Order: sequence, then structure tokens, then C-alpha cells
Amino acid sequence: MSSTSQIILLHEISQLKSNEAQWEPFAWYKEMRENNPVIYDAEQDVWNVFLYDHAKRVLFDHELFSNKKERSLIPIPRNDNRSNVNSCDPPEHRKRRALLAHAFTPRSLEEWRPKIQAITDELVKEMEDQMSVDIVQKLAIPLPVTVIARLLGVPAKDRERIKHWSDILFSPYNKEAFSDIAEQKAQAMQAFYDYLYPIVQEKRAHPVDDIISDLTKAELEGEQLTDREVVMSSIGLLGAGNETTTTLISNMFYAMLFDKPGIYQELRNDLSLVPKLIEEVLRFRFPASMDRQIAQDTNVFGFEMKKGQIIVAWIGAANRDEAQFEHAEAFDIHRQGNQKHLTFGAGSHFCLGAPLARMEANIALTTFVKQFANIQPAEAFDLTEHLIDSGVGQSLQSLPIRLESV
Repeated sequence: MSSTSQIILLHEISQLKSNEAQWEPFAWYKEMRENNPVIYDAEQDVWNVFLYDHAKRVLFDHELFSNKKERSLIPIPRNDNRSNVNSCDPPEHRKRRALLAHAFTPRSLEEWRPKIQAITDELVKEMEDQMSVDIVQKLAIPLPVTVIARLLGVPAKDRERIKHWSDILFSPYNKEAFSDIAEQKAQAMQAFYDYLYPIVQEKRAHPVDDIISDLTKAELEGEQLTDREVVMSSIGLLGAGNETTTTLISNMFYAMLFDKPGIYQELRNDLSLVPKLIEEVLRFRFPASMDRQIAQDTNVFGFEMKKGQIIVAWIGAANRDEAQFEHAEAFDIHRQGNQKHLTFGAGSHFCLGAPLARMEANIALTTFVKQFANIQPAEAFDLTEHLIDSGVGQSLQSLPIRLESV
């Protein structure tokens, strides 16, 4: 079970206390980029960087900024094992990543495209006769969790349980209710583990064409992974594989309705713009942060940073750095180079699931846009009623929209 000394509490650093401020932290990001681009938080012994070049250096330079860390932002109970790609550096990282990489190659994903399309078609068809729909509950949540469950080889009928456990594991800690949250996470981890263990045993005895079966056969340093290691890897993939993509799809619809009203019609006239919109949402509306442990004393950013301290790269701030993106505070799907955002990380730890997330978002939005002539916000929409605590601060737990059929 985690203790307060192991978890970095971002909201204590940012002082963004209200749900609305956490959903829209961008004015604070701008203030930090301009006035405090490198700042030390003495209470938690954490350095923070907000500029694009600084964040990119933190993510790329594993000799200075290591992924082997004693403390972390990641609010999931840390049960490290040999297959955990998020707690090591090259060259060890390359071996561990190779265990999982095969499933996420472009060729493997192209084989999955028709299955993802079929799942999407089914979800969109259910909306056809509706005047309004909650796009988070009806598309953004069920699509990613169904896809990752099928990829891994877990029964799709269990997706609500999987989503429930994942939401608890990825929910953020706070000071006031720390021990209660830690207990909830421990219980969710145990339930998730108990659910997956017999599935892993069955697939080791009778492997089929899915990721869990592949993991049972995989070797690391001449040894097969234990059942426990396969379970823990599967929990990580099931959690990360649905949370990020759910947030992306939810935010795409929010951006079309509120950040750039009218952009939906532009997509309907030119579906080739869909991938560009996805990249701009990832750049513009994704307040992610990533942490590393300082591996040696350094003053690379102009301050004396000590070995063992933690450094946080505020990715959401870096993605709006005017030095990298002209007119960065504007939502512009025609922006050149908007795919250079850091939302999926950079360097050796670039997110394995990024191609899958992009494919799911692309299929989801393209299919939806073909089916519906227009979307509008629900009447009397009050954002505060639709937010929920999440790993990125606040996410949409619901987003009611009005539909116009083709």
C-alpha cells in the first residue's frame, strides 16, 4: 500500500483547488512558463518544468532523468515486476518493452482495424434514433475498454468491472482522504488480480491469439514470466489502454462543441481533417504530467538539482509553449507540426499504446461524423456537474450532446 511519502500530489504544487481550475489549468500554465519556468516545491522536494524544450529533455535524457524512481505521480499501487516497462531505463527497458511491443506494431494494429470498426459501428448504431446522447458513456468509455479487453483476451462482457477497477486504480490521491483512497486502491487491485489470475492460468495451458497468451509464452533473460508478472502486466495494459483513450475521445467532442464551435461541419466536408483534429486535441486539451528521478547532480536548467530528487515535466504546459507552437493558446487543426506534442511522452518511453489510441479515436470520430449531420451542446449545460477526479486532474464523466441525423 502506498504512503504519502511515495506519491507526489500535483494539486499541492499547482494550488489549483477547484474542479473548474483543474479542468482549465491553462492560464496557470502560461503564468508558470512566463514567470517560473523552473520551480522547486520544497514541501514535496520536487522540481517542476513547464517549457517544451525542458520537458522534452526530461523525457529523452534517461542518464540525467531516470524512470527508476522511489516516488511517483502515478496513483496506481506499485507492484514492480520484471515486465514493468515504467520503472526502468535502457538497456533493460528495451528488453521489457519488446515483450509488449509486438502487439502494438502497425501491422498487428491493421489486423485489428476491422474489429475496432465493428465495435464502433455497433456503438454508433445504438445512437441513431436518439435526439440526444451522453457521448462519454455511450462511446468514449465503452469503445476503448472493449477493444483493449479483446486485444488482451479478456471477456468483453466484463468491461464494466474492468472499467470500475481501472478508474479506482488511476484516480488521484489527495491529502485529506489519503488512507481511504489507498485502501480502495488496494481492494481494487486485489479484485482485479483475483479476476485475471485464472484467465492467465487458462491461457498458459491453452494459448490463443491474444496478448495475455503471448505474455505467457514470452521470455525475459531466458526465463518465462511468472503468472503473477503476466497478471500485473495485464492490469497495467487494461488500465492504461482505456483511460487515456476515453479521455481523448471525450475531449475531442468537448473541443468541437466549446473550444472551436463549427469545426464539426469542417470535418463533415473533409474527413481527412480528422487525424489533425485528434493531434490538436492531444496538444491543446490534455493536461498531462510525467515524472522522473534526477539520476545525478545537475544544473542543466540553471538550478542546482540533487540526485534522488523528483522532477515533474508539466506536459500540458509544454504543449502550449509559444516557442514551439505559434499561437499556442488557439485551437487550430490546420496548425503545422501539431503532432510534435508530448502527450504520449518522448524517447524510449514513448507510449506503446499511442498508435492504438490514435486508431480508435480516428475510427470513432470518422464513423460518428458520417452518421450525424451536426452536434450541439445539451441545453443548460453546466460543466461542473459533469467532471470527475482523474489522473490528469479532472475528466469528463459525462457529456450530453444533441444530435442531428444525416
